[in-house]
Amino acid sequence: MNGLFEREVTMGKGMQMKNTLAGFAALLLLAACGGEGGDSADAGEAGGVQNRGVTDTEVILGGSTDLSGPTAIWGVGATNGARMRFEEANAAGGVHGRTIRYIVEDTSYQVPKAISAANKLINRDNVLAFVLAVGTPLNNAVMPIQFEANVLNLFPISGGRQMVEPFHPLKFTQRGIYYDEVRASVKYFMERESKTAPCVIYQDTDYGVEILEGAEDQAMAMGVELAAVSAHKPTETEFTAAILRLKNAGCDLVLMGTVHRDTILVLDAARKMGWEGVAWVGNNAAYAQVIADQESGQGYYAFVHMAKLYADDEMSPEVRAWWDAYVAKYNAEPGLAAMEGYRAADLTVEALQRAGRDVTTEGLVQALESITDYTDIFGYRVSFGPDKHSGATESVLSQVQNGRWVKLDEAITY
Repeated sequence: MNGLFEREVTMGKGMQMKNTLAGFAALLLLAACGGEGGDSADAGEAGGVQNRGVTDTEVILGGSTDLSGPTAIWGVGATNGARMRFEEANAAGGVHGRTIRYIVEDTSYQVPKAISAANKLINRDNVLAFVLAVGTPLNNAVMPIQFEANVLNLFPISGGRQMVEPFHPLKFTQRGIYYDEVRASVKYFMERESKTAPCVIYQDTDYGVEILEGAEDQAMAMGVELAAVSAHKPTETEFTAAILRLKNAGCDLVLMGTVHRDTILVLDAARKMGWEGVAWVGNNAAYAQVIADQESGQGYYAFVHMAKLYADDEMSPEVRAWWDAYVAKYNAEPGLAAMEGYRAADLTVEALQRAGRDVTTEGLVQALESITDYTDIFGYRVSFGPDKHSGATESVLSQVQNGRWVKLDEAITY
């Protein structure tokens, strides 16, 4: 492994904890005091020194991600993509003479392990920023610790509104927000596809409720009401009754607050019922090849911030070189997570370059805010500003056609 990069996997078992600040009071206190094995000098500096994570020779970045749990497909891919870009920067001489060291901790998508990982990265490794932290509940648990220590949260793998709301100078995201995507979905299908009876089927979780709220708000803005709503537990496996209820309500547009497994089960139930003429629409959380592989997935739509690439797609020379280099390095085709990871790292490198040799946390924030017209190698645009830390302002509409995701419209604005 390249000596400039570290993969440090935190071991031990943890239980999922409810995502409230009160539930983490003791853990937050632990982090503020230095945590297990933390360096007390680093901990004392965390709240006041602006150049944490910067030495004469290195910029130190951290990531708490899922390398072994239920969302490891995102964590591993994004980490690989980021490392690839950081290695490119280091091979070219680094940024202002400094190499980038990216320390990644495995959380297995468990909140207690995310807290432990954050404690180590902040207080022992003294990182300048977190890059590509995975998971809405995990980010929500860790961000108070980060911000107390003056550590940026850059480009988390989450579409939750909490990644940018309420506004905080240390929060930046590059991906679409679920709430915005579902509002764009309702507007698009009602205006362009003449749908008249929007409905929602969603997990009864924070994520699912965000989908419901987005659909409700956009429907209200357009002077209509949702025709029907159906909620289910994340573990639900039987959807016949729910689909029958939506069908009887005359739904012709169903917004889905689902993830991979329940998306497939919902579509299977609708297909077995012979219900046709409905636009089933998901988002980043339910956008994967496993859905496209299902016969019932045919015709399913998703609003996403980036679209999946296939090996036989026509690519620009730059993207083809990136694709081939990724395959050679990791012996796997890059997925959407790798694309997102590579772009997050590229944005980080760009911001470090703009911040100058004497980089500080404040200077890095200002540098990120100055990125107002950025287009990645894949052709997608993001922009930031002093009052705008959510980079994506448009979505890609994709549909499953013959087992593949096909882009239908690339620049649907919110």
